Amino acid sequence: MARRKVRRSPDGSGRYESHYLRAVDPERPRGAWIRHTLHQRPGEEPTGALWCTVWDAEAGPPYAVKQSLPGPPPAPFSASARALGRTAAWELTAAGDEPGLRHLPRRWMYRAPLPRTKLESPRPDAVFAGWIEAGGRRTEVAGWRGMTGHNWGSEHAERWVWLHAVGFAEAPETWLDVAVGRVRVGSRVTPWVANGALSLDGRRYALGGLGRVRATAVDARPGALRAIVGGAGAVVRVEVAAPLDQTVAFEYSDPGGGTHNALNCSIAEVHLRVERPGRPALELATAFGGAYELGLRERDHGVPVQPFPDP
Repeated sequence: MARRKVRRSPDGSGRYESHYLRAVDPERPRGAWIRHTLHQRPGEEPTGALWCTVWDAEAGPPYAVKQSLPGPPPAPFSASARALGRTAAWELTAAGDEPGLRHLPRRWMYRAPLPRTKLESPRPDAVFAGWIEAGGRRTEVAGWRGMTGHNWGSEHAERWVWLHAVGFAEAPETWLDVAVGRVRVGSRVTPWVANGALSLDGRRYALGGLGRVRATAVDARPGALRAIVGGAGAVVRVEVAAPLDQTVAFEYSDPGGGTHNALNCSIAEVHLRVERPGRPALELATAFGGAYELGLRERDHGVPVQPFPDP
């Protein structure tokens, strides 16, 4: 596939951009998280990277590889990566009719300097086919559920959570895609702000937003998440269990300096309680259909950081 158009910072300030996908086998705790990223430090040319992590909980811990590149990476559906003796390659296609999701509630937010992180899911619910080869082991992908995502900006949130979930036994077509973050403003850090959506019974419920900061409560830890996210027509109570031995940790560089650690488990267990006015509460669960990512500055989180430095 052709290379994607590269967004360069017009004023020479730092920025980052990521195109990514996650996919999970509906039958077994197997999954993949693939990212193609661009990183630009202030006044410098952008560099790229290919990231691939593959899970098979029945076989052992996740296998991860990241290859740094001197320039922008190719499109994310077909590529190969090699670094530090590790190798991965993939050829995937994504299908699905679900309209794209823009997490931020107003169009002007995608043009304005603030918020400094923009995100969207071109396919919030997709079905993948193809193959992935990691560490010499080839996995055929057929009917795996997941999503494709895109984020960019000049600064990572001080702390963030991204959660995507599919494969709910009680409602197979349901999906959840929500990002929650705390942003540093000067010497202060904002409360948790959520943005995203829940698709249920053919209806999409917008979740979060600045007007619902007080309706958002988050307890995010390595391996576990408990959260309440209010929305337009629904309140979602979330519980996530992500075993640390099935979690990977990568170093993320901030464009202006400093680093975060990003912890990701793409075969997480997710439980939802959906409360809607005038209806009984609905309980939903998926044993391994969740992707739980936690971004934080701490290093004592109990997950070994992958040996791939960020630019």
